[in-house]
Amino acid sequence: MEEEVRHLPPPHRYAVCSYVDVPIKSFYQDIFSEVFIFFHPFIKPVTLPLEQYFSDPRLGKHEIIRHCEAVGWQEFLLLSGIKSVRQLDIGLRTGISGLKEKYTDEQLAERVFAVCAEHRLVPPTEGFLPELLINDVLGAVKKEGYEWLWVGDEFCTERKLEYIDDLITGDMMERNNLFTHEQSLLITTHWDSHFSMICSNDGKRLERIVQNCNLEGFYCDDRTEIYWSVRN
Repeated sequence: MEEEVRHLPPPHRYAVCSYVDVPIKSFYQDIFSEVFIFFHPFIKPVTLPLEQYFSDPRLGKHEIIRHCEAVGWQEFLLLSGIKSVRQLDIGLRTGISGLKEKYTDEQLAERVFAVCAEHRLVPPTEGFLPELLINDVLGAVKKEGYEWLWVGDEFCTERKLEYIDDLITGDMMERNNLFTHEQSLLITTHWDSHFSMICSNDGKRLERIVQNCNLEGFYCDDRTEIYWSVRN
């Protein structure tokens, strides 16, 4: 007997990260008018041994917030001599084998890791909402009048309605898509990228969230893709 082949239906675009190889704003067309890409910061353990950061499986969001500081991409450019966030993104992606060979730059990757070792920094996490920023983002969303967010898995085959205060006080933020009930706002992360995105159908609201959190990044234009650093 021939085995049945099951195909998932396409996900709701308001609940998942944009696909690659397509402009991000095109993917969200008629759903979100504006998208802001914000960089995951480098992590500097201050009152925590660097070795413990890598070895302690119990280390949660609040421990990281309590014992570590964020180092932004612009600050890292000054430390490293790398010329642009585009080059930094390529270096980070090369370091996790996240690019096709023709786009890789091993010298940039080596420079990133050398500067991290010299200054005892942890590279930005890829594919996960950043612990040092997510509470600020959630707080800014709450200021916009929201109390609840849907929390979905990567492809949003499962989702759970969560109270924002519980997300803030909770200790674990794994790879998730967070979106409002009326589908006006989405916070999402691409699994192989060192940044997250906030998508909104209200540009003014998005601008307030970005400013309230002092997020480092840029607004997508009509051509921006997930692999924006290698598309120039």
